[in-house]
Formats: sequence, structure tokens, C-alpha cells
Amino acid sequence: MEKVIFRPQKGKQEKFLACSADICIYGGAAGGGKSYALLLEPLRHIGNKQFAAVAFRRTSPQILNPGGLWTESFNIYGLFGATPKLSPKPMWIFPSGATVTFSHLEMEQTKYDWQGSQIPLIMFDELTHFSETVFFYMLSRNRSMCGIRPYVRATCNPDADSWVAKLIAWWIDPDTGYPIEERCGKIRWFIRRDDTIYWADNKSDLWEQFNLITDEEKEEPKSITFINSTLQDNKLLMQRDPSYIANLKALPTVERERLLYGNWKIKQSAGLFFKRTQIGSMLPCVPNDVEQFVRAWDLAATAETEKGDPAYTAGVLMGKRADGRYVIIDVINVRQSASDVRATIRHTAESDNAKYGNVRIRLPQDPGQAGKDQAQSFIKLLAGFSVKAVPVSGSKEARAEPTAAQWQAGNFDVVVADWNENYFSQMESFPASKFKDMVDATNDAFSELESRADFGYSF
Repeated sequence: MEKVIFRPQKGKQEKFLACSADICIYGGAAGGGKSYALLLEPLRHIGNKQFAAVAFRRTSPQILNPGGLWTESFNIYGLFGATPKLSPKPMWIFPSGATVTFSHLEMEQTKYDWQGSQIPLIMFDELTHFSETVFFYMLSRNRSMCGIRPYVRATCNPDADSWVAKLIAWWIDPDTGYPIEERCGKIRWFIRRDDTIYWADNKSDLWEQFNLITDEEKEEPKSITFINSTLQDNKLLMQRDPSYIANLKALPTVERERLLYGNWKIKQSAGLFFKRTQIGSMLPCVPNDVEQFVRAWDLAATAETEKGDPAYTAGVLMGKRADGRYVIIDVINVRQSASDVRATIRHTAESDNAKYGNVRIRLPQDPGQAGKDQAQSFIKLLAGFSVKAVPVSGSKEARAEPTAAQWQAGNFDVVVADWNENYFSQMESFPASKFKDMVDATNDAFSELESRADFGYSF
């Protein structure tokens, strides 16, 4: 049998696998080979029959999805004679008896399932998806009786609002948000007291600061480092899929900065999603090459909020043209009572169909039975039209990203009308704006144009 050699790629992946710190976080741009390096890490210990490693993802589907950790592990561990098991948890058992287990930590209380465990190597894939309390609790499970000093390895993409961003702040330029290359892989020490982290460049400094005298006390400080990843470090991916970088460049501004350039400071803010200057053309009338029409609605729950501030109902009519471009044809944004909203939606459906033929209608379905009841009521109201209700999920920012990618690429046109100024004003101020109804309706219309799902309503 031909000998197979596994080795890290030169650069950041090699630095990650050579790291001696108690905790090493490998984070930054997408496609840097982080997860693959994580899978390679346990191989150095598979001859130790008492060795055990556990790789955590936030949810079980993330482990088992195509291209996820479990799938990728088959390209590595099977070549070392390991046997896979799916129950009770996905696990590889090596000939020596060493194991690598894959598990989730979705709920806060799930961490207590590991009470009493001894895990020499704990691995977190996408560390920013886990809470700070889960991470530090699992450090208490990071112990060993197999002769291997316990340690933690983690990967992640940038998230400016995460606790991880604060933990690795020393390695990040506070002005630009980009990693400081000279500090990449440099080890620091910390000790945690009453949820506060105290830092030092040397372990002995913490011994002195906290009067750590006994051998046991002197083990309290932990060493940690951060290694920034870049797509350019993963030369194999660049060779095998040269179009991947184009996919990252096509992302909206915030996600592009995070996933392509590894920016740890950039946040969603006004003007980063939709700018009027990014529109392709302002059209005097509806172009005659529109092949699909969708009117999406964002419904106000009540005519007024609890604070007496009137809420809006918005309806955005969007078309997809023969050349693949999108056009915003009409926008309705009204403050009305529930009965008037129903009348407006019915009248608009009749008007849209009279002008443009078969215009599909998309409505949001809020969570719970009340949301289902409301959706069913609107479906009945719009009998005879192509209508569907879609459950609302995910943050408004996440729902806006696919639309923003096309908007920023100049693939949207807008028909000139008296609603333009209000519409652009809200789009440009998203997500900081108080009202986001027109933005939500725009995102739903775009999603529907790209959807191939059947119309109708199902419980």
C-alpha cells in the first residue's frame, strides 16, 4: 500500500499545528484551512490508548452536514486504521484505543452533560458560536491522566460583537480591525478571577501578582495565542477552486471584510448594506423585459405601537429581467388599521395583476399559532392569486445580506416615482433605522424571486 503522509501547509496552518500554548485560536478569513488543521491535531496522539479528543460544534447538523467535520474526517482518520461509529455520538476509534469524538453544545445547560469528564484535547470549531460561559466551563473538563498535557484548540471567523473578539483584542489592530502580523502566534498568559481576565507577558508575572506559591497554584495561569488565517495561506484550495475568492468578493461589505480580509472590528452599520449610489439605473418606466414579478409585504402588527408610534405596512413590487437584473417597480408604505391593510393588500393584488399579469405575492408568517392564523386568513383573502406565506427566521441583517450582495454589485434598477426618496432613505439607514419595513419587504421579494418553492400555505 502506498504510504500516505499528512502535513500542514506551510505558513499559518503549520504555525497552528506547531503551537505550544494551552489555548490556541486559529481565526480569520474563510477558506484558510482552519477546520482541516483542527482535524489533523489529534493525529500526534493516536498511539496513546488513553488519549481522547472531543471536537465541538454548536449544533449536531453542523457536524454532519456535507463538507463538515465528520465528513472531512473520513478523508483522514480512516487511513490510520480508525473505525467510525455514529452512536451514541459520532466517533473514531483508533487501533490503540485512542478516540476522537464529535459533539454539539447547543444549549447552555448542555455543558453539564460533560460534568466529570476528562478530555485531554478539546477542539472548538467556530468558537464565536459558543458562549463565553460554555467555553470556560469546558476548560474545567480539559484534564488528562494519559501523560499528555491538556490543551485546547479552536477555530473561528471574525465577529466584532463576540466575546472572542475581546479575548484576542491584543492581537488585533484597534483602528483597522485587522490582525497585527507581528503578534501572530505570540504567546501571552492570563488568569481569570471573578469573571475578569488579567493578562501578562510572562507566567511568573501572574505568580507574583496573585501570590501563587504552591505548584498547584502556579498551574493556574493559562497560555494563549491567536493565529490569523488568510485564504492565501490555503494554496491547495486556491488551486483546486480558484473561483472561491470571487465568491467571497461578491459578499456584502461587512461579510466580505470579515470572511475575505479577516476584519475583527467591522460591524453592521448604516450605509454598509444599501446605498442609492450603487443602483444601476433610475428607469423612467417599467422595462418590457421583466420575466417575473413578486410583491412582498411586511405587515404591521397593529396600527400603532405600545408607545403610540404608528407602525408601517410595506409592500415592494420587484421584477427580475431577462438579463438577470432586478428592478424595484413600486413601493407602498402605509400606516393603517388591520382592516384597511387587508383592503390595501387585496386592492394592490388586483391592480398588480391587471398591469403585469401573474404577480406572485409573498407574506411573512410570524412564529406561533397567531402567526399561522394570520397567514391563513390572508391566504383566504387572496384566493385566486399566486400567494404564499413564509415563516420568518434569522436576524434582519442576515436576511438582508443576499439582497445587499446584488445591490452593491449594481444589479438593481429602480423605477422613478414619488416614493423613491422615502425608500432610499430607509434602505441607506438600515440597520440603524427605527423602521425597517421596506427593507424587510425588499429582502423577501428578492428571496422569492430566487426561490423555486411552490405557492400555497401549509401548516
